[in-house]
Amino acid sequence: ACIGPVSKKIRHVPIFLRGCFYMTGIFGVELASGSVLKYFKICPWDYSNAPTNINGVIRLDYAPVWMAAGLIFEKILSK
Repeated sequence: ACIGPVSKKIRHVPIFLRGCFYMTGIFGVELASGSVLKYFKICPWDYSNAPTNINGVIRLDYAPVWMAAGLIFEKILSK
């Protein structure tokens, strides 16, 4: 929901930095929502066994996936 409006404002930024921005935003939302859900013991995912996890709710090795996802959604939503 946020990528469309944000992409219009950061269109002039190099693609790698835009991807990093989207990745950080996705990680932030996943960390915040996962932390709240984990607090109430209703979090449907648990990355505790992954070596690159943070609090069991995000995996840093997913960074390239979230970067690509953000750029793909940017492309889809810019039409």
